[in-house]
Amino acid sequence: MATREVALGKLSFQPGRQLLADGEPLQLTRKPIAILSVLANARGGLVTKDELIAAVWPDRVVEDNALQVHIVALRKALGSEAHRLKTVHGFGYRLEVPTDAVAQFGARSQHNPQPSIAVLPLRAVGALGKHAIVADALPHELIAQLSRLRWLFVIARGSSFQFRDPESDVARVGAVLGVRYCLSGTLERESDRIAVTMDLTDTQTNQVIWGDRYSSPVEGIHELRASIVASIVSALEFRIPLHEAHRAALRSPEHLDAWGLFHLALQRMFRFTQADNMAACALFEQAVARDPGFARAYAGLSFTHFQNAFMHYLPDVDGEAAAARRFAERALELDAADPFGNLVLGRSLWLTGDLADSLPWIDRALALNPNFAQAAYAHAFADAMLCHGEEGQRQADRAMALSPIDPMHYAMMGARAFSHAVRSQHVEAAHWADRAARAPNSHVLIAMMAVLCHGLAGHRQEAGEWGDAVRSRNPGIARDDFFRAFPFEQSKVRDRFSRILARFAF
Repeated sequence: MATREVALGKLSFQPGRQLLADGEPLQLTRKPIAILSVLANARGGLVTKDELIAAVWPDRVVEDNALQVHIVALRKALGSEAHRLKTVHGFGYRLEVPTDAVAQFGARSQHNPQPSIAVLPLRAVGALGKHAIVADALPHELIAQLSRLRWLFVIARGSSFQFRDPESDVARVGAVLGVRYCLSGTLERESDRIAVTMDLTDTQTNQVIWGDRYSSPVEGIHELRASIVASIVSALEFRIPLHEAHRAALRSPEHLDAWGLFHLALQRMFRFTQADNMAACALFEQAVARDPGFARAYAGLSFTHFQNAFMHYLPDVDGEAAAARRFAERALELDAADPFGNLVLGRSLWLTGDLADSLPWIDRALALNPNFAQAAYAHAFADAMLCHGEEGQRQADRAMALSPIDPMHYAMMGARAFSHAVRSQHVEAAHWADRAARAPNSHVLIAMMAVLCHGLAGHRQEAGEWGDAVRSRNPGIARDDFFRAFPFEQSKVRDRFSRILARFAF
C-alpha cells in the first residue's frame, strides 16, 4: 500500500498531490507533480523519456522539449534537493529517494527488498537473416514469463531494451536500472544451426552465477523458443534464490532482513532433516516478525509444519497439520496470486487425506506459474496417490525437465516410481525408486519406497539391502508410517503394497 508522504530530504511529497516544505505546499503545476509521481513510483529506478511521456500525456503526442520544460520546473521547486533528480543521458531520469522512503512507497516493506532483474536484447552474431528477430523476441517472452514470478521485480522491455550496445557492461546496467541481476546473451548463426547463449550476472560483483547454451536447426528455432524460455525461467527460479541464500549465509541472522532470512530458511528446509527443518521454521518466524506482510514467509512456515507432520518429527501430528493449513491460508490472505502460497495450501490438504481437493490449488499454482517445478511434482505425487499413474508420470517428467538440479529432485523421481507402481509396471518402478533413494537429500521414506518397488519387481536382494538401510536410519519405522505419508486411495493397491512391505519385515 502506498504511503501518504515520501520523504525527500528537507521536503516531503504526497504522490499525485503536492510537494511540501515544512508542511506547506509548494507552487507546482499538475504536470511536474505527475512526473514526480512516476519517478517516485520507480523506487530509484530509471524511467525513460518515452515512459514518462506516455504516463503524463497518455492521449497526446508531445515532443521531448515539453517534457524538458516541466523537468526544469520540477528541479526549481525541489531547490536544495534538486540533486536527487538525476539525468541519465541518452535514456531518461531517475529520482534518488531515501531508502526508508522507497520502502514505504513500494508494495513491500523495507525489511523485504525484492530481487530485481533486467533482461537485455540478445547480441546478434553472424548472418541471421529473417531469424534476427529472435534477438528481441526471445528476451521479450522471457520478460513476460519472469514477470509471473511474484517475488522477482522485472524491468520493463522499454527500459532494458535501451541497452543494445554490445559494449554495455552489466555494472552500468545495474547502476542505471537499479537491478541486482542482468540476463544477457548472444544469438549466433553457425552453418545450418542457430545457437542461443545466456548468462545471469550479479551486477554488483560482475559474477556470472548461471549460464547455458541452446542450439537448434535454423528452421526449428521458432518451435524451440517456448522450451528455451521454460528452461531459462526454471533455471532462474532456482539459481536466483540459491544465490540470495548464499549471500544471506555470509551474514549473521540478526543482521539479515526478512528476504535474507527467508532464503536462508529455504536452504535449510529442503535438506529434509528434523534439525534443519526446525532451524528453517525459526528463520521463517524471524522473517514474519520483521515483516508481518511477507506472504511467502508464511508459506514457508506452512511448508515446515507440513514437513513436521509428514515426517512425524513431532508427536502432535494433528497440531502440525493444522498449523500447515493455517499458515498457508495466511499466505493467501496476503497474496492470493502467489504460486508458492497456493501450492502449500494444496499440500496441507494431503495431511487430512483430501488429495482430490488439493489438486485445484496445485493447478492454480501451475496456472499462475507454468514453470513452477515444485507444483508439477506436487501434482505428480497427488496423481500417484490417487492412482492416476499416467498423469502422475507426465507431471513427474515435467517437474524434472523444468528443474533438473532441484533440491527435491529425489521426490520427483519418487513420484515417477509410484506412477509406475500403481500401474503394475514393477521394473520401471524399481528403477526410479532406486534412483530416488540414492539421490542427495532423500529421506528415509524414499528408501522405504525402494524396498517396496524392488519387492514388487521380485528383486529380493535389492529390496533386502534397502530394508537394512531403512532400519539403520530409523529402527522403529513401520508400514503405518509409510502409508500415513503415502495415502494411496485404492484399497487394493494399499493391500498389495502392504503385503510386500510385510515380506521384508515392516
